[in-house]
Amino acid sequence: MRNLVWGFLCFVLIYGCKKESGCGYSDQNIVAPSGEQQAVKSYLDSIGITTAVKDPTGFYYEVLDGGNGSSPTLCSQIEVTYTGKLISGTVFEQKSTAFTLGSSIEGLRKGIPLIKKGGHMKLYIPPTLAYGSKEIKDDYGKVIIPANSILIFDISLTTFY
Repeated sequence: MRNLVWGFLCFVLIYGCKKESGCGYSDQNIVAPSGEQQAVKSYLDSIGITTAVKDPTGFYYEVLDGGNGSSPTLCSQIEVTYTGKLISGTVFEQKSTAFTLGSSIEGLRKGIPLIKKGGHMKLYIPPTLAYGSKEIKDDYGKVIIPANSILIFDISLTTFY
């Protein structure tokens, strides 16, 4: 009996202290509805962009510079410079920042790994892969991203680790 208790305690200590092997982010497998995908396509057609590629999840992208090396994963801490705007042309954010890729909106989670360090791209993201029906407000309560907005990101991937 004593050996059984000792064995159980060893099991608890070894496996209870085992470190988490993942970062906690996983693929969400979200696909934008066909109506949203068509809205993005119609927008691109209206401004004469014919080179954008459609991802199976429903966003469109243009790789302007593929960069070099490997691509980030959901667990990567990335540093980017970007401009985010609405299809009206209104810029809602422009900055350089760092974050874990998996913590971002689905369109960025899927799009940014299409380039490598030093890469540059444009993403055209339907609402379901962005903020959906949620309004995004600034620190003063002003809506900067209306609900159900198509978002456009011009992104440069500075580095990641």
